[in-house]
Amino acid sequence: MPPEKIVLLSLLALLLTSLVDGGEANGLMLTLERTAHANARLGVTQLRHRDRLRHRRVLQQRGVTDFPVEGTFDPFRVGLYFTRVKLGNPSKEFYVQIDTGSDMLWVNCNHCSGCPKSSGLQIKLEFFDPSASSTAKAISCSDDRCSLGAQSSDSGCNDYNQCGYMFKYGDGSAASGYYISDSFHFNTAVDSSVTSNSSAPVVFGCSTVVSGDLTKPDRAIDGIFGFGQQGLSVISQLSAQGITPNAFSHCLKGENGGGILVLGQIVEPNIVYTPLVPLETHYNVNLQSIAVNGQTLNIDRSVFSESENGGTIIDSGTTLAYLAEETYDPFVTAITRSVSQYVRPLRSNGSQCYLTTASISEKFPPVSLNFAGGAAMILRPEDYLLQQDSVGDAAMWCIAIQKIEGQGITILGDLILKDKIVVYDLDGQRIGWTNYDCSSPVNVSTRSSRDKTEVSNAGQVEHKNSAHCKLYKVIPTSMSMIPLLLQTTLLYCILPFLWN
Repeated sequence: MPPEKIVLLSLLALLLTSLVDGGEANGLMLTLERTAHANARLGVTQLRHRDRLRHRRVLQQRGVTDFPVEGTFDPFRVGLYFTRVKLGNPSKEFYVQIDTGSDMLWVNCNHCSGCPKSSGLQIKLEFFDPSASSTAKAISCSDDRCSLGAQSSDSGCNDYNQCGYMFKYGDGSAASGYYISDSFHFNTAVDSSVTSNSSAPVVFGCSTVVSGDLTKPDRAIDGIFGFGQQGLSVISQLSAQGITPNAFSHCLKGENGGGILVLGQIVEPNIVYTPLVPLETHYNVNLQSIAVNGQTLNIDRSVFSESENGGTIIDSGTTLAYLAEETYDPFVTAITRSVSQYVRPLRSNGSQCYLTTASISEKFPPVSLNFAGGAAMILRPEDYLLQQDSVGDAAMWCIAIQKIEGQGITILGDLILKDKIVVYDLDGQRIGWTNYDCSSPVNVSTRSSRDKTEVSNAGQVEHKNSAHCKLYKVIPTSMSMIPLLLQTTLLYCILPFLWN
């Protein structure tokens, strides 16, 4: 062995004996998918109608490895975001819709009345069978966790002393069944690039009856994955067990679709945060002003104030975005004034549209949504416009942000949230974001915001030896993290050198 390698090997042995491993909460990542019905294509009017049904519900209800993402994103198609979860022993995989407007994870169970048996989303539907899992246990009515379920649904007892639920949706659909506890399988990040297969018991819903739109096969899915803040959400359950931080994040691709969903915090230097409004069921934030091309709109700040069923909600389950009535007209007027000398304004199906032969990024102004704490969300033209059609050689772009009349509410949906990292830090009671290319790797924190240290892990990990020691995959933020940094350096830089 060459002398330089003997020296490095000695240093390696010395340093390893001086390092102390510390336990830490793990990040958890799930595949996020966006899909669309192959033959369905909707305009803004239909999308607005679908979102309106969802908003009735909103207003009524008070690791790391590379995860490939399937599906496409097209706001004119009948699309939805979903991920895959594994439940039971032996484990079985289910496709579940992402929903930040509800709390519980539930899947369709065997002998379900009304559950569709096929899906136009070109996925194979499954049914959970508690008797086929060696670890499935029904939750009794006397179990403390049954009372937690009452925070998120109408609950009660059935004839078998099982804790039951009924979720009612604003579009008239509903799901009912009973709560069970079983294994939830996932990958955890234990350091900069090593993952482990893990499982933990979680309480989730076993739906035996569904109705309304949930019965339709065109967009059928195995269940719904709620990402709310109540005690029986998977986020809350895993955090309480010390498995993941009390946070989740997403990065949704725009043009090509797909994205990533992380149970933990995506870390990026440019993320800005605004506080969550306390004591709200949904993810309410305090929008304070809107600026178009650097000019703040003349809007009374009381319009943005939080009140019952009012304020601003960040909701990844809404396709478009919606402004309160008093802010909508000033916003559209400011956009039109800014571009009228370059494009031809016109009205189409009730929306303000523009004909242009130029790139919208060259002619349309940036928009800034300004929130409490000094956080600004910068919108590019493609974050508030959608191409509707073309007239000759001119493309018709329309303002896709819609008006909500008489409710004093603003909802920021996928139209605005795409091409951004969005972090829901529940421990810190804040939401953060930054513009980002969601096809790129992301860094994931394995720490809670309450902890003094934080480790970031690349969302895509190269397992091959590299001539470059990619130490940016572990980012220590205090002196206590130096041992971990040294371990990573030894494992990923020195050992490959000794081996070769």
